[in-house]
Formats: sequence, C-alpha cells, structure tokens
Amino acid sequence: MSRAINPLVGWTVERSAIRTIGQDLQRPECILAEADGTLWSADARGGVMRISPDGTQQLIAQNIRKGVDANDPTTLILGGATLPNGLAINRDGDFLIANFGTDAIELMHRDGRSRTLYTHIDGQPLGKTNFVLCDSRDRIWFTVTTRLQPWTRSINEKAPDGYVGLIDERGIRIVADGFVGTNEIRFDAREEWLYVVESNARRISRLRVAPDGTLSDREVFGPADLSGTPDGFAFDVYGNLWITIVQTDRLIALTPEGDVLTLLDDCEPARREVYNRHFYAGTMTPQIMAATKGTIAPWMASVTFGGPDLRTVYLGSLMGTTIPYFQSPVAGVPLVHWNR
Repeated sequence: MSRAINPLVGWTVERSAIRTIGQDLQRPECILAEADGTLWSADARGGVMRISPDGTQQLIAQNIRKGVDANDPTTLILGGATLPNGLAINRDGDFLIANFGTDAIELMHRDGRSRTLYTHIDGQPLGKTNFVLCDSRDRIWFTVTTRLQPWTRSINEKAPDGYVGLIDERGIRIVADGFVGTNEIRFDAREEWLYVVESNARRISRLRVAPDGTLSDREVFGPADLSGTPDGFAFDVYGNLWITIVQTDRLIALTPEGDVLTLLDDCEPARREVYNRHFYAGTMTPQIMAATKGTIAPWMASVTFGGPDLRTVYLGSLMGTTIPYFQSPVAGVPLVHWNR
C-alpha cells in the first residue's frame, strides 16, 4: 500500500491568513499550547505569560529574580538576571524552565513560586542552558548550547562543546555531547529517536534512544547545511519536521526523506546574504544579526502546534511582541502534556 501524498508538498503559508494573539509580550521565544486552548509563552520579565483562548493574558513571574529589557537586542542575545528560554510542562502541571540568563534548570509552579533544580553537572557549571523537554516516562531532557563565556563566542568559533543532558531517578548526567550550538530537541512520535538542533553547524542531528536513556547511532538528518541558522522545531503527524530559521526568519520543513520545503520566507535576500557571509567568516556581531529580522515573527525562534485539532501553528520569536498563528494542512504531534 503506497503512502499518502505529503500534505506540505506544494503548500506555503499565505501571509493574508496569518493572525496574531497576545500583546506587549517580551521575548516570546518558546510557546506551549494546552488542549483547552490556553497558550503559555516564555517572557523576558522572568516567568511565563498565560494567554487564554479569548486573548486575555496574565504574566506569572518567577518570585526569585528580575528579568531583562526585551527592547535591548544586546540583552536578548547575552542574557541577564533571568531569561526563560525553553519551557516544558511536567506531570504535575508545573513549568520546567531552561533559563538562558541564570544558566540553570528551574521549576516554576503556576502561581510563580520557583526554585532552582540544577546549576552544575559533574562538578562544573551547566553552561548556557537552552531547552528542556519531558518524555512519556517523566524524564527531563535538556540542552546546553555552549560553555564558552560569553556564549556568543560559539557563533563565530563554531565550538563543538554543546551537549544533551538527562534528569531521571539517577540524577543529572550528560548523555550526548560534541554538538555545535545545541538548541531545541524533540522526539519522534514513538520516542525512538531524539532530534537535536545544532544551530551553529546549521544542521539537525538525531540519535537512537534506548529504554535507559542511552543515546547512540548519531547521524545528520537532512542536509548537512540548511543555509540558515535553525532554532526551534516540531513534528507533524505525517513525519515532516517543521523548523524555524532564526534571524533570517524562514519557516522550513524537512520531509521524512530529508528534503527541504520552504513554507514561509520573511527576510530580504540582500540582508540574508550579508548575514550568511559573516556567519561563515566567523565575524558575526549582534548588530548584523539584528539587521535581518522580519516583520511576522522577528527572529523566528520556535514553532508549536495547538488548537482543538492540533492544526493551528504558533510561531515564537526573540524580538516579537505578539504570537503569529495560522492553519496547517496537517496536524502536529502532541507533546506529552497534551492529554494529561
């Protein structure tokens, strides 16, 4: 029996169909959707923004630290006192936070009560914590982009010092390292493979997942160079991997065969060319990065499926103040918190 035609082949996002939700947000880098229509957005003021289906919103701030100025591109890049980046919801409904400002893995209850879970691993500081993910066994997976100080050195130096960590009943440990700018991670629908964004290598890698959390058989999935800096990603039920290209603001997809489909492009070609030239030359600066942002989701950083049928696509960003969304021809794979 032949497989159905890929619903993304020949499909692109119509700009006229894009709507927005939320207002006056600060660095809505990571978006989580719940089955009742509630959205949760990371917020640079330190915590998360709760956005109801009717658009009303409430900032739930961490009670431990002050956030950063989201209007300053330098602080958005370098971080500050607290800068929630990757988010996940655990079985108890609490938020796990990879804090890009404090270099820690934190837990925040829905009333703002917070505590730091980990700042060190193997006796050393964690490094620049980027993303956190829960699996169906209630284990916590996380990424560290780099241990270089400041972390922006890793963009130009292409340092392979990023890693993936695991927190389970055995504690905290590194399960895979040697990544070039580790960013988001996702499981496939069966949790057989863990996919890893290597932002500064411009590629997606994947590793086979053993029952005990051991990772093996590492390989590059798709092109060795995506011609842009990947940041966030998510699977749809067909098996396409939707990927945001940050700073040069594109939304692409890798088919199950590893082919690239461009779904949305919001960057001027001339600015993209300048950005790419400096990226490959190792001469990138915050000013060059800031010059390439688009208008839909400036510095497009993440993609999330939500809505009653998981066909609503939300785009997170580093420099946006609202969340763009549109309808997809195919549903997304739900995260583990979706049916809890």
